[in-house]
Amino acid sequence: MSVLMRDEAQTRAQLIDVHRYTVALDLTTGDETFESRAAIHFTARAAGDTFVELKPVLLRSVTLDGQPLDPAGLDENRLALPGLTAGEHELLVDATMRYSRTGEGMHRFTDPTDGETYVYTQLFLEDVQRVFAAFDQPDLKAVFDLTVTAPDGWTVLGNGIATDQGEGRWTLATTPPISTYLVAVAAGPWHSVRTEHAGLPFGIHCRRSLAPHLDIDADEILAITRACYDRYHEKFEEPYPFDSYDQAFVPEFNAGAMENPGLVTFRDEFVYRSAVTDTERQTRAMVIAHEMAHMWFGDLVTLTWWDDIWLNESFAEYMGYQTLTEATRHTDTWVAFGIDRKSWGYDADQRPSTHPVAPDPGSVPDTAAAMLNFDGISYAKGASALRQLVAWLGEKDFLAGINTHFARHKFGNATLADFIDSLAASTDRDVHRWAEQWLRTTGVDTLTSTVANANGGGNGTANVAGANGNGSENGWTLHVTQQGNRPHRIAVGAYDRDLVDPGRLAPRDRFEIDIPAQDGPTVRPGRRPDLVVLNDGDLGYAKIRLDDRSWTTALDCLSGIPEPLTRAVVWNAARDMVRDGELAPTAYLEAARTHLPHESDLAVVQGVLGFAATQIADRYLAPDDRPAALAGLTAICRALIRRTEDGNAPGLRLTAVRHFISAATQPDGIQDWLRSDSVPGGPELDPELRWRILYRLAVLGAVDDSAITDELARDPSATGREGAARCRAALPDGDAKAAAWERMFLTDDLSNHLFTATAQGFWQPEQSDLVRKYVPRFYTDAVELAERRGPAIAEFAGRHAFPVHAVDPESLRLGEECLNGPDILPALRRKLTDQLDDLRRALRVREG
Repeated sequence: MSVLMRDEAQTRAQLIDVHRYTVALDLTTGDETFESRAAIHFTARAAGDTFVELKPVLLRSVTLDGQPLDPAGLDENRLALPGLTAGEHELLVDATMRYSRTGEGMHRFTDPTDGETYVYTQLFLEDVQRVFAAFDQPDLKAVFDLTVTAPDGWTVLGNGIATDQGEGRWTLATTPPISTYLVAVAAGPWHSVRTEHAGLPFGIHCRRSLAPHLDIDADEILAITRACYDRYHEKFEEPYPFDSYDQAFVPEFNAGAMENPGLVTFRDEFVYRSAVTDTERQTRAMVIAHEMAHMWFGDLVTLTWWDDIWLNESFAEYMGYQTLTEATRHTDTWVAFGIDRKSWGYDADQRPSTHPVAPDPGSVPDTAAAMLNFDGISYAKGASALRQLVAWLGEKDFLAGINTHFARHKFGNATLADFIDSLAASTDRDVHRWAEQWLRTTGVDTLTSTVANANGGGNGTANVAGANGNGSENGWTLHVTQQGNRPHRIAVGAYDRDLVDPGRLAPRDRFEIDIPAQDGPTVRPGRRPDLVVLNDGDLGYAKIRLDDRSWTTALDCLSGIPEPLTRAVVWNAARDMVRDGELAPTAYLEAARTHLPHESDLAVVQGVLGFAATQIADRYLAPDDRPAALAGLTAICRALIRRTEDGNAPGLRLTAVRHFISAATQPDGIQDWLRSDSVPGGPELDPELRWRILYRLAVLGAVDDSAITDELARDPSATGREGAARCRAALPDGDAKAAAWERMFLTDDLSNHLFTATAQGFWQPEQSDLVRKYVPRFYTDAVELAERRGPAIAEFAGRHAFPVHAVDPESLRLGEECLNGPDILPALRRKLTDQLDDLRRALRVREG
């Protein structure tokens, strides 16, 4: 397939202006293909040649201005339109298209629970051409008129209000000008909950088998939707620009959600079949807020080319968390951002594949390169940069600039330069310089504190006795050493041990500083605090290092820090120190054993346990040290389970139970839970917990395939099928491993989600000897798989099927040899680059 080059897109945008698409889709022609007819009305500004994109099974006919073109002129995905004259043109394209099983184009899914079938589009970044012919680039916006013929009993959803015309024919209201990648259709026997808000129809939709679960949460989902909608209208002067707001929870979705105007699609794992924590509900709410922000930033005003994807994602990420905090009961969303999302950005920014938040246009020469930038930098780092910008500008000037941007570019396209110019119009600050320093650079700064008594008493010992023997008549000083050169505005928190309970800390002082400092060290009154925390409140984007005394205090009193966001900052500092080889992994585990049993914030518990399990126990410790690490994790979980016996913290208890299961080294206890269908004292086992236990038992060799088959009969849902695939791939049996490998790499039958589940089960630290022979095979088979099945499966193979537990020099050598070879699909090459860098880091940590 030919990717679209940036210079080709620029040339085409200079030549033509696209006005309208009239598209007819027929979804009644079978299980494998559907019919697509598109009429494209456009203007050529001058005489010239161009092309339209299409990926058909069969191209039946093409007509340009009433004259037929030879369908044989289709070259890969490009149909040449030679000899255009200046003026108006109409292109008619009639084709047969193929349904997808990889979440790209028009994805088709049959629910194993009830046999009902659903289809939906995912047209980002260049997949509209899998559904209908189009000039497929974001700056050729047009209005769209769609009609869809669907089987009896189906409901059709789209960007505009859908009208049932009878006999299976649906029309969708004409859209305002939108980009081709934002067109959306979802069709099937949906279960729908509809309402109205602010004069607009709102709806939420899912497949019928999930209807009882959606109905339970419908009021919560719609309340979040209404609250965010109202809050955005308080912030933005431009009203919501579309005629309705539907949210469809669709099966086997590749991303978390997609911001199609008027029809946001979400992965239907957000319709919870089993018990979830409040943090998970907060995550769903954040995604709702994130996607709604896109209605303005991304849909109303759209990037001109894919180098500015951060304009979409960073803005929506920031606004999603901030608006949720302001408008809903989820007031601690920035804790989850700090402990989870932000580490995603930090990790990505320290790899060889890092890139600026706003890359130089020349570094995104084509659509294949653009796809690689949907990462922790475009989302988490970009959102962090915007938090810094708001802290620096003030929210009033920031929002004024945003509203100027919307007014200048509504229903059009814009670049980074346009965005910065809009901000500059609302402030006297030099936002152009800020953008160069924050958006055009790479890497993470490190800020290290040195704390001393103002009269020269040193970092840890005071010259004048005071409380805790650490007083100073002349105050104390803070000096910050910066590794890096970005400007930072951060808060500093000063804390003292509680005189009654030395395990708890009391806040004494909080103040803001600018880095680099202009006037030397900061001087504060009073004795030297026991703990000084840089970036208190987590408004900055930098790794921090505490002074020695503060670090000692943190290890003693981390759970006694009063604010969860400050605790998250300190835990992140410990995480970074482990990754950088400055703190022993066992020291992190010891801190977790000391403080997590007393931690109250779910996001912090989940983040710390997740890093301890998946990175420290699974990768950073040598195999001989792993059993002790798992024993430590189960001890933490037991303590949390005991602490929650009164039923007052069900989310914390559920988190502890989940992690206890995943860390279990002996099958007996969790087997008893499975047999009794309950954890003593609760919770009862729902499908998620039953599959989690069965998966761990499969890893430990305590169940066989017949037990998996029985569980699948009990839960024959799509999630059950994925659970069974994961469990079967995890069995410590040579035949099971061979069968799983064949399903993943030697056949093309697995859908995107079944491929992922199988890959997740395959590699296990406990089974390293059994799967050793597959490590070299991965590097050959993954390359071939990516070439056959395309970028979505390539990305999943690199993320989930990579042998992450093979932390040894030979695996690194094989990976580097693979990267040096030719013909690796860019999506796979990027994932391998990142995985191998993480492997090098794990090797360095192990070497101490």
